[in-house]
Amino acid sequence: MTELLTLWGSFYANHATIRSLIAFFHVGALITGGGVAVAADRSLLMGRLHHGGSRKTLLEGLASTHRFVIISLMVIGVSGALLFAADYDTLVYSRIFWIKMGLVAALAVNGGLLWRAERRAMTGDDSAWRTLRTTSIASITLWMLTTLGGVVLPNIG
Repeated sequence: MTELLTLWGSFYANHATIRSLIAFFHVGALITGGGVAVAADRSLLMGRLHHGGSRKTLLEGLASTHRFVIISLMVIGVSGALLFAADYDTLVYSRIFWIKMGLVAALAVNGGLLWRAERRAMTGDDSAWRTLRTTSIASITLWMLTTLGGVVLPNIG
């Protein structure tokens, strides 16, 4: 395994195009998935006072975002794994890196909670709206903190 990581690290370090593409996919997916998620969270937070048909429309809009966010998270995961493998010796010991990974895990768990609350709200469970509000606030916060971790990591390590 160490040989494979060394081989990948060398290849990555010596190919600017590969570095650029992986960074693009990582940041591009972050912008796409995070942007769609934050926009949906904002819509949910702004529309929380509406009732009836507008709530249904709000939930349908939220449901339409899941595919973008999940695909983006998958791209972030693959590109992040490649970035990690390219600098394994540094990142495996980085506290910032592991904090960022904890934030990513929290983001995934929060997404699952949001999805469950959305399903409950679609069946008419009014108590689900409080969970939707809480998970939307947590989602925006976690996307921002994860992005901060990505910016801090190469500068502070």
